[in-house]
Parts: sequence; C-alpha cells; structure tokens
Amino acid sequence: MTAFSISIRWYLAMMALGLLRAPALAVPQAANAPPTAISNGYRIAGTVVSKTDGHPLGRARITIRDAKDQQKFQFIITSENGKFEFGGFPAGKFSLEGAKRGFLSASYDQHDQFSTAIVTDAGLDTEHLVLRLAPNALIAGHVLDEVGEPVRHATVRLYYNDHSGGVDRVRQSRGAQTDDQGTYEMTPLPPGTYFVSASAQPWYTLHPNLHPAESESHGQAAAVDRSLDVAYPVTFYGDVTDAESATPIPVRGGDHLQVDIHLNPVPALRVVFHVQDNGKNGFTTPQLQQQTFDGFTFVEPSVVQQISPGLMEVTGIPAGRYNVRVASGGNWQQLNGVDLSKDGAQIDTTNAEALSQVKVSVQVPGEATIPPRLAVGLRSGNRLLTALQVVDPKGGKGEKGETEFSQLVPGSYEVVVRSSAMRYSIAHMAAEGAQVSGHTLTVAAGSSVSLSLTLVGGNVEVEGVVKKADKGFAGAMVVLVPRNPEMNRDLFRRDQSDLDGTFTLHGVVPGAYTLLAIENGWDLDWSQPGVIAAYLKHGRTIQIGNQAARPMSVADPIEVQSK
Repeated sequence: MTAFSISIRWYLAMMALGLLRAPALAVPQAANAPPTAISNGYRIAGTVVSKTDGHPLGRARITIRDAKDQQKFQFIITSENGKFEFGGFPAGKFSLEGAKRGFLSASYDQHDQFSTAIVTDAGLDTEHLVLRLAPNALIAGHVLDEVGEPVRHATVRLYYNDHSGGVDRVRQSRGAQTDDQGTYEMTPLPPGTYFVSASAQPWYTLHPNLHPAESESHGQAAAVDRSLDVAYPVTFYGDVTDAESATPIPVRGGDHLQVDIHLNPVPALRVVFHVQDNGKNGFTTPQLQQQTFDGFTFVEPSVVQQISPGLMEVTGIPAGRYNVRVASGGNWQQLNGVDLSKDGAQIDTTNAEALSQVKVSVQVPGEATIPPRLAVGLRSGNRLLTALQVVDPKGGKGEKGETEFSQLVPGSYEVVVRSSAMRYSIAHMAAEGAQVSGHTLTVAAGSSVSLSLTLVGGNVEVEGVVKKADKGFAGAMVVLVPRNPEMNRDLFRRDQSDLDGTFTLHGVVPGAYTLLAIENGWDLDWSQPGVIAAYLKHGRTIQIGNQAARPMSVADPIEVQSK
C-alpha cells in the first residue's frame, strides 16, 4: 500500500470521526491563473442562485477568466449555500461563468451572446454579485392518432422565436422521432417561446398506386376503400394545420411541459405531374414543400412512381398549398403556391419557373489573399438566411475568391458576408444578369448571374462608457447604428456595458454612425429602422476612421436611455 493511499484513508477516517471538517467554501483550483495576484488585492465574491425562484445553488462550478486572455482562468465549486469567493486580483476585467447539472450554463447578467464583465477597481462592489442560472426546461409529449392510439415514428419538429437579429423570427430548432409508445422529448431548452409540429403516415392507409389509364393494363383495380385512402397533414400544437394558428408554448426555466399532438386523417390526394422527359431510364421525384412560419417544411408523399415517360404520379398527400420543385435536363424548376385540393389533378410543370444560378467573385482590397472561412449568404425577404456558401480562395486569382449558388428561387435577396476571423461589410456590389440596389440582389427566373463583391474589413474597436446620473451603468444594451440602417444591416454592432459602464464594440467598419445605450433593451426590435429611430435623436453621432492600430475612444459618456 502506498503512502498516498494511507494518507487518503487516514483523512477519510478522521472525517468520519468528526476530527476534521470539510471547508465551508471549496478552495480555488487554478489553471493558468489570472494575472499575478497581489497582496490584499480585489475580491470577487457572491452567490449563485436559480433564475426562477432565487434559491442558492450548491455544488455549482464557477469559473473566472481574464477578459484579455481567456486561457487564464480559475474555478471553484460553491458551498451548499451557493457562495463563492475569489481573492487577490489586480485591477482588471474578468468574465464570470456558472455551470451546474440540470441548469443552463451562463455568464454574469447574460443576454444572447453578451454579458457584463466584472471590473476590479476602486469604488466598485465586486463582493456581492448574484449569478443567476436558469434550470433546464423540457418539452415532452405524445403524438396520438384519431382514436387516441400512439403514432410510432412520427416526425416532431421544434420551432423557437429567435430575436437575436433584432426582430422576431420563428425558426426550426431541432427534430425528434416518436418511439413505439408515441412519445418524444426535447431538452435542454432555454427560456423562450416555442412551437411544435408533428407529421406521419397512417399505418393503415392504402392508396391507388397507378394512374387509372394504366391500372387496367396491369390488371389492378384503380379504386381503393376511400376510408383507407387518407393522410395526416402537418399538425401543430393546438391540433391545427395552419402554422399561423399554432398555439405558442411559453417556456420558463425548469418547466417540464406536456405537449400532446393529435393527428386527424384527411382524404389523401393522387396527383399527376407532367414533367419533361430526359429520354433516359429513371426519374426524379417531385419535391413538395409547405411554408411553415418563416421557413419551409418538406412533405413526404406515400408513393411516387413513373407511370409513363414524362408522367409522374404522387399519392398519399393531404390537400394544401405547395411549392413544387422538379428536375429538368439537369436543371431545377419550381412552381410556387400550387393549390392542390382536387383528387386526380394534373399539374403541368413544364412551364415552371427555372431556378437560377449566381456565381460570386469576392475581393478584399489591401489583403493579399482571401480570408479563410469567408462565406457569402443570401437572405430572403423575411430575413431568413436562404443560402450560405464558403468562398474558395483558390477560385480566383490573387486577392479574388469565388463561390456559387445553384437552384436559387427567383426573387430579391439581401447579400451578406460572414467570417470567423474578422467582421466584413460589402463596400461595393455589382452584377451582370441581375438588378442590384444597395446590398439587395434581384434574380429573374432561369437567369445566370455574375455577382462581384468588394469587401472592407471591420478592423476598428470602439470604446466608451455608459452612465446614468453621472455613474457607470452596467448591463445596458449598447448599439452602434449605421447611417441608412435599412440598407446597411450588416454594419450594426452591439455590446453590453460592463460593471463600470465601459463597453467595446468589435469589428467596426469605418463610416458614420449613431451610438446609443438602452436600459433593458434586449427585447426591442433594434434592427428595425422605425423602432430604433425613437432612440437615435438622443444618441451620439460619431465618425469612425480607419485606425486599426489602436481603439477609438468616445470622449464623452453615453447617457443610457429607458426602453
């Protein structure tokens, strides 16, 4: 037996006899500790509590990181009363993070991806902090058929109300399948507003498989029992088939909600699609999609088969309005808003709108090569990111790169750029074969477009301080609003003021802006020009030049505005 083993056994024995006591507060365990501790330095202390009812959270892991070097950190485990304490820090900024099993990890006063940094300096109270963690939430339930029996292998989709872009958009979050008891579960979920839908095929359904003109030659009966020729439409919580009528599900931290969906059969349709025959064996299945909130959901028919060259039969779909996408000669075409309500309807897709192709050339003046992981995206009219393609830095020559969008539905798109290395904005945009207005590209049906983008890097940091009644104000939403916000959405920048009221806006593109701070403004539609206009008149107008070598400091404090 080793000396180490004997020491451990001795320690446990002494604990059992009550001769030793566990410390009231776990000792900090350092890993790449923050800047050199000084004698009698600043303390960072407080309590971790549940965000729902405020009760202290024992055994939570609290991590503190140097804001300038995230690799330097310490962590401790809270005592049973949720208390934590770090000591000996010099003046500086630190991020404070909490984690506990059954709770969502979060930073101090976190909103979206923003939080308030802890600032150690004279006159700032860093010893009575309250870090709030939201308990994991759960949505679970059953998918049941028309007689209350469980539906196996139903597809369940979860949607959430996303406000991170400054306006509410309902987006699909995740999906699941029901088990053999018809149950599903979605967890962990942060607080918010959700919607749930379910889709499936009735297990007992029977559909005619052949077009009536063909069935006799195959010796098959064209008719089936109509009570068995049914389908389940996509159904939302509230047992409705229209997304706009779906019942919203407000979720708070710790909620365990039972959300059951009942599927009711409707007469299934058999639809014949006339498609262009490519003269080869095989066929491409028509793709059917229905609009769901701010996106689309593909609807799977029961049977798709070719009954003759250029003639496709789709069976087992519920009535509704669909977008129909088909392949033709290697290209894709789409019919939008097709009303399928009549059994046996014949849809001519040969005159469908051809989908378009956009070739993109990107250049960044002043940079020898295209930045790595640079991507170009297209946003549709509802501001959903319709497509995103990574730029191939070898696609062009020198400082040019290329990418391409295929199977693009005709319409107007806002062009945006994304990069993990730096924030970029479009300085100039031109196109051949399409119309350009600002950052909006309008693509006609069947067009082949060449789009040229000239980018400018956001290489400026803007620093300042938010105040209220001449004191630094923590937790305000700081917004940098570009001139002509409607045309320059990608130039918005945001931050959250730290404990002393200071803030830093990263990746700012040189230009004219208005800087403002709003108290409790996180649920505002801040990206909507009509909403932000009410705050602009009390903001600070600033001109930002190209000064990458040093941050730009806003001389006078920004007065926080009430929401």
